[in-house]
Amino acid sequence: MLATPEWICAAAQANRLEELLPQWREIPLYRKALARHPGGLAGLPAITKREMRAGFPQNFLPTSRSLDDLIASQAIELEHTSGTSEDRLPVILPHGWWNEQEERALRLNKLVAQVLDEHPNARRATLTAPACNGLTCPSVWMSQTQRTIGNTLYVNLARIPFVLSNAELQRMAEEIAAWSPQFLDLDPVHGVWFALFCERNGIRFPSLRLVICSYEFVSVVHRRILQRVFGVPVFNLYGSTETGHLLMENETGEMKPSYDTALLEVVDADTCGIGTLLVTTLSNDYMPLLRYRIGDLAQRHERPYGTDYTVHGRMRDALTAVDGTRVTTWQLDQCFTGAEGIVHYQLRQAADGSFQLRYIPECSDLGGEPLSAITAKLELTLGAPVDVEVVPTLLPEASGKFRLTCRTSE
Repeated sequence: MLATPEWICAAAQANRLEELLPQWREIPLYRKALARHPGGLAGLPAITKREMRAGFPQNFLPTSRSLDDLIASQAIELEHTSGTSEDRLPVILPHGWWNEQEERALRLNKLVAQVLDEHPNARRATLTAPACNGLTCPSVWMSQTQRTIGNTLYVNLARIPFVLSNAELQRMAEEIAAWSPQFLDLDPVHGVWFALFCERNGIRFPSLRLVICSYEFVSVVHRRILQRVFGVPVFNLYGSTETGHLLMENETGEMKPSYDTALLEVVDADTCGIGTLLVTTLSNDYMPLLRYRIGDLAQRHERPYGTDYTVHGRMRDALTAVDGTRVTTWQLDQCFTGAEGIVHYQLRQAADGSFQLRYIPECSDLGGEPLSAITAKLELTLGAPVDVEVVPTLLPEASGKFRLTCRTSE
């Protein structure tokens, strides 16, 4: 089936915005702001999790709707954000909405769409931090039967993959082999540690067609290992619990927007065009988000044949070079392009402005020329020396997610 031309998608999105504005004017959270801005979104102030949390759920639901009644009638599902940047936040999702919007995003990639067409009930095995929302991340011990929901097998039950025993990794591999999934749905850090175990033990999954990386920023070092071990294409899927999936990497490596799910804006851009990403959701009538500041930096690329984006990582994780310029997680991660021997890393900036790279090697200390080349690129980008330390493990945040770049003063 031919893809819909992007200009038609953009026009349909504009029409959808016009349809939704009357509904949004009835939502308590937006009523006053939209009255002050009759033109719609233009000039509307951005919202954050603070506004979403204040007065929840009455700030989103008209007086005619009760959260308890909606849950009882199974019209909605109540989930929670992972707590990556702030405290966990309750999120109202229409029943069945999560799977619908995810498939929309996945089908932006022709190869993924082909797999889904060939396997209408495509099986997946999911490895991610068991500290996300209850929809996708079991957080207590469960049997395999309890961890099998529909066409998805949730495999891991540990927050820190680097401390998993061989017996636990073997259990995970045996479950996946028996499940015979068409694709893996991975947190990249959990995924690479499992992949290396499979490589050491000669474990292959013949049914596997592709790997989807989601849940957090996927580094070039993660992607290299996943592609090498599993021997299938690796694609990035970007979004959040509260917004749904916003961008999907297509078969040529571009991050394409899901027009039916959300309107994306990049505001307060720097000279490189990197700015704050604002999201207006279009398919969740129970908890629509208008100009939501998701907390990430992004760059919009307008090309003759369409629009795509680069996600630069979280705003809070950007570092500051010696000359005062902001350096994003994506920009720093590019320094690792082509590098081998690194499983995972964290680049930290101390309060005094100094930098330290801590990394987990694949085998023994990387050392030598490869590490020197990476360090030289980082020092050129940051304008300062970078100390290097080999470590056996790196710890996640309370949310279960790992930060590639951070400030140690936080």
